Amino acid sequence: MSAHGEFDGLVAVVTGGASGIGASVATRLLEGGARVAVLDLNITAANPETFAVQADVSDLASVTTAIDAVAAELGGIDIVINNAGIGAIGSVETVDEAEWARVLSINVTGMARVASAALPYLRKSSAAAIVNTSSIAATAGLPARALYSASKGAVLSLTRAMAADHLREGIRVNAVNPGTADTPWVGRLLDSADDPSAERAALAARQPHGRLVDPSEIAEAVAYLASPRNRSTTGTSIAVDGGMQELRLRPIEG
Repeated sequence: MSAHGEFDGLVAVVTGGASGIGASVATRLLEGGARVAVLDLNITAANPETFAVQADVSDLASVTTAIDAVAAELGGIDIVINNAGIGAIGSVETVDEAEWARVLSINVTGMARVASAALPYLRKSSAAAIVNTSSIAATAGLPARALYSASKGAVLSLTRAMAADHLREGIRVNAVNPGTADTPWVGRLLDSADDPSAERAALAARQPHGRLVDPSEIAEAVAYLASPRNRSTTGTSIAVDGGMQELRLRPIEG
């Protein structure tokens, strides 16, 4: 028996599950008793306890092949964590059309591709759930994040529409909205800054609790949304952002 047990007997798919937030989610689901499949472009770092499949969410054939392989290997699919995504920096003036198409294909249409491919299996599950990774960028205006914010705002709206479409099929759909998390992507962003230490401090300071979000904290929210213990939760989102979305604290007086 697993430590938590809420996912015993269930099969979960985590896209972008070989690193960062996705890797933490995969670990949390494993701890909860799920059999977990990881879909990622690079699966070399995937948790060895998972069934790892190389897949590109921007390519429909790749997604369909991977989802069918998971269902064949693990005996179905109960949970889909749509986590794969990429970052984008710039304003509407600086981001070109090719980058708009690339990011939206991965961050938005990629989730639709995965969900569509998984729906025939989810409809057979008594505990079907989809959790999409959105972002604080969907609910707060951040500088130089026009394309990324547009993509994550679309994810939030897509989540609600999917929840409405599939509620009566017994499929719950929710989203998690992380703040700036301590992930490899953020690490690379910091490394490219003129002053990485100052940039890290700035990113930490803009979140009211004063630090980057740990991926394991996001994984706990995802687990809540995916768990069959929470069958009345659908069409909503949980912010895991240290209060950035809702709080307006007064400056600390020196």
